[in-house]
Amino acid sequence: MKGVFEPEYSHRDVEVLRREIVYDGFLVIEKFRLRCRLFEGGWSKEFYREVLHREQGVGVLLYDPHLDKVLLVEQFRIGCLTDSKNGPWALELVAGLLEPDETPESVAKREAEEEAGVEIARLLPVCEYYNSPGGSSEKLSIFCAGFNAENAGGIFGVESESENIRTIILGRQDALEAVSCGRINNAMSIIALQWLQLNLQQVRGELEISR
Repeated sequence: MKGVFEPEYSHRDVEVLRREIVYDGFLVIEKFRLRCRLFEGGWSKEFYREVLHREQGVGVLLYDPHLDKVLLVEQFRIGCLTDSKNGPWALELVAGLLEPDETPESVAKREAEEEAGVEIARLLPVCEYYNSPGGSSEKLSIFCAGFNAENAGGIFGVESESENIRTIILGRQDALEAVSCGRINNAMSIIALQWLQLNLQQVRGELEISR
């Protein structure tokens, strides 16, 4: 008998019959013909699925435990183009994608410097999750790190990647209110801010930074 947190099936219970790349551009889409085991026993009929392939993403919530403030970034996001409430400029965590031979931790540190001008030392792991497993392979890792809100802020980004990123420093309660009212509307930021609220005392103790 498997434990409650152990999946019933694994990779061995999927049979991939055919796979092909149907689009290869800024994003890659692959089409599968496959079948898999059924919970009631036996195998499913053959069916098709498309998957959007993305490199692993990493986000980092920058938090100043002395001033009780967080640093978020605002930038253009094509996926929000038709958002009738906020438009295509999203308020989110500092974030980026893994490049070859990188670790999630090294990406967090690189992106904090590129997108916010912040050098960080210690990272607290928040969680890992799949962003939209019904149609995307994108896996995300979230961290929390300390920073000094008194000396932070500005406009950043890598010009060759057409990035134009503005930092926004908010009080923790204001950031939570931005979640409640829908101004912050992306999963990574919502998860990180809720995690901070649930673990606030522990995070403050571990991220104390000197002035």
